[in-house]
Amino acid sequence: MKALVFTAPGVVEPRDVPEPEVGRGEVLVHVVTSGICGSELHGIRTPGFRVPPLVMGHEFAGRTDDGRAVAVNPILSCGTCDVCAAGLRNVCRNRQMIGVHRPGGFAERVAVPAGAVVPLPDGLGWTAAGLVEPTANAVHAWRLAGRPAGARIGVLGAGAIGLTCLLAALSGGAATVEIADRSPERLAIASRLGAAATGPELTGEYDVVFDAVGVAATREQSLARLRPGGAAVWLGLADQAAGYDARDLVRGEKRVLGSFAYDDADFAGALGLVPGWDLSWAETFPLAEGADVFTALMNGGATPVKALLTPGTR
Repeated sequence: MKALVFTAPGVVEPRDVPEPEVGRGEVLVHVVTSGICGSELHGIRTPGFRVPPLVMGHEFAGRTDDGRAVAVNPILSCGTCDVCAAGLRNVCRNRQMIGVHRPGGFAERVAVPAGAVVPLPDGLGWTAAGLVEPTANAVHAWRLAGRPAGARIGVLGAGAIGLTCLLAALSGGAATVEIADRSPERLAIASRLGAAATGPELTGEYDVVFDAVGVAATREQSLARLRPGGAAVWLGLADQAAGYDARDLVRGEKRVLGSFAYDDADFAGALGLVPGWDLSWAETFPLAEGADVFTALMNGGATPVKALLTPGTR
């Protein structure tokens, strides 16, 4: 079958790969749509969690052999440790992820544990289905922030995660949402989606700031632009450096919340939100064009904001 394979640092290639072996307790998913994530664009430059050769892709949806339309929750936790028992299976110490530790959705077909498939609502389009996983990240971050209806929200980064944070905040009743990005094209999209102000940097004072980039400069800005007692929610993983003023953090009694992935309730919440959102900023491409699209985005291309590969239309 056809697949897009991470073969070497900074390299993805179209390849013919063996059909997946469907083990006990697993189902075969015929992939219809699979999103390219920013973590993959950054992550393959220096192999770490992802080791080539690997079929990546953790944001995908498709149909099972019996015709069910499903999204796939790619987080595989142990289910038995103290962290899982506390309802935090997204940060299970022994977690694995489809598309990172085992083959993912950049292929025509993929075998996944039966418990990872989530039925899609009737009538949900495949673009929306492909955006459920990144939206679940935003739903989780909004919940960690306390779902502050009436709040002033800042968002750093107008990529897919930043835009879904914007939309989640607006859907949750935020008073205003302002967003910062260096790309005029992405800022124009954010404005169309309801951002009150846009620019290369945040300029106001906010109750909550979501950092969807994750470099030292954005982490510093996320705290500098918080009101005293506010919360910065960090989702971005581009760099390990923090770079913020710890004295300001203490004196302003500001909080930093790390936000990783989502739980099952967040995933279900995303399924309920995406049908009502403007998702025209996502574009689809045949799997055969995946290497070119991936490489262009990896090398700094600002558009499309979200690329969804379409291995099949089963």
